[in-house]
Amino acid sequence: MREEETLASATPAVDGDAAVLAELGYKQELHRGMSGFSNFAVSFSIISILAGCVTSYGIALTSGGPAAINVGWPLAGAFVLCVALAMAEVCSKYPTAGGLYFWAGRLAKKNKREWAWFVGWFNFLGEVAVTAAIYYGAAVTMLAFANLTWGVEPTPVGTFVLFVVLIVIHGLLNTFGVKLVSFLSNVSAWWHIVGAAVIVGALWILPTAHQSAAWTFTAWHNQTGWSFSPYVFCMGLLMAQYTYTGYDASAHVAEETKNASTAAPRGIVMSVLISIIGGWILLYSITASIQDGSDAGLTKLAGTATGLPPAQVFLDALNNPTVAKFLLFLVCGAQFFCGMASVTANSRMSYAFSRDNAIPGSRLWAKVNPRVGAPTNSIWLCVGISIVLAAPALFNYTAYLAVTSIAVIGLYIAYVTPVLLRRLDKDFKPGPWNLGKWSPVIGWIAVVWVIFIVVLFVLPPVYPITVDTFNYAPIAVVAVAALAGILWLSRGRKHFMSPEEAPHLTVQAEQLLEE
Repeated sequence: MREEETLASATPAVDGDAAVLAELGYKQELHRGMSGFSNFAVSFSIISILAGCVTSYGIALTSGGPAAINVGWPLAGAFVLCVALAMAEVCSKYPTAGGLYFWAGRLAKKNKREWAWFVGWFNFLGEVAVTAAIYYGAAVTMLAFANLTWGVEPTPVGTFVLFVVLIVIHGLLNTFGVKLVSFLSNVSAWWHIVGAAVIVGALWILPTAHQSAAWTFTAWHNQTGWSFSPYVFCMGLLMAQYTYTGYDASAHVAEETKNASTAAPRGIVMSVLISIIGGWILLYSITASIQDGSDAGLTKLAGTATGLPPAQVFLDALNNPTVAKFLLFLVCGAQFFCGMASVTANSRMSYAFSRDNAIPGSRLWAKVNPRVGAPTNSIWLCVGISIVLAAPALFNYTAYLAVTSIAVIGLYIAYVTPVLLRRLDKDFKPGPWNLGKWSPVIGWIAVVWVIFIVVLFVLPPVYPITVDTFNYAPIAVVAVAALAGILWLSRGRKHFMSPEEAPHLTVQAEQLLEE
């Protein structure tokens, strides 16, 4: 007992994290240099209220209007917070870069490897699709800014080229290691907070007129073609749900975070909570600044030549093109940081998935660069796949949407599966961060909500249904499940999480601490 006490007092905190990781079967290979704030900043940057609220604003504007925007955001946020809380509790018990798939494997009573495998593939491909969507959205926004500022005409080729430039830049930045990523994540968090405050301040100080609170919360606008109002409102919730993604990043960088058992779950929860509050203030301010609140005015706003209704609100409300362009510049910066954080989280998940022999070529993708303490090969794997996923946009934007439609639905399937398994596991012993007596209520609310939004995401958002308006999400989900099934039969059942192929899974904590 005295020896253990002496070892504990002489061992720095990071070794405690390494011991926890060793008990889960993994050796500490990544550089553990992130603070709790940096962990939070990665997830907060991927959610990115400045990027998500601005680029997806039109979804709710045409499907319910101001009512769907300002009532839908906190409504969806409350349920998403339940998902985040339930995920965080599991993360505290299993703080690994693998995150969701590892949790599923540990929590499943039977067929553990199969549960982990399918959750992992939904998580991996969902994250790659999100990364592609973030960068393509950033390219669209930046070209809109260039068009307003310098008259640059956006084209599919120009958008794709800028997309590639941006994602390659972030691949390089991530390659320089966790210290630079941690620093830029901190900068990103403050960029989002200060940037949102600047936009909100400008929208309340400079315009000569604002809409009333009653109008901002209750005004109705419908361009979907559907006449059933509850259905239209539910479709408007997709704006918020598209934005509330990526907070699993705090789990994926857990092996690089100090005191991960508490810092990572806090990062998950706080990134969602701060986004709910900040996003609501931002959305209310943008909506209240709409100058023409008539139905015709909202239709015109939705079809703005800028391609971004909030950008048009800036131009109309501020009566100062220079200030409007500056606010759009803040949004562009937020999307830049959002993309960087997405590559970081995506690469860590793929690194973890590879060290368990899931991805073809796993030995290459699971390598960690000892000089920078980062999985550089995995970084470029994610960059390369994202470019491939976005390539259809060169020829057909609908085809691109079909590919990236897996992003949100795939991620939420991966999010809720370990939460469900945790609820079914009566032997689960919580980690240091837990929900106590509220765990069952919050967990089941999370499960029901995700089932609801998954159904919502596969329904047709507009009518009439054509080739261009068809919802390709069900096809994308089936395609991912089929791919995962084929890969499981061809290689996964032989090599995935196999002690023979991945000896680090059997390494004991004592051995790792000795090293």
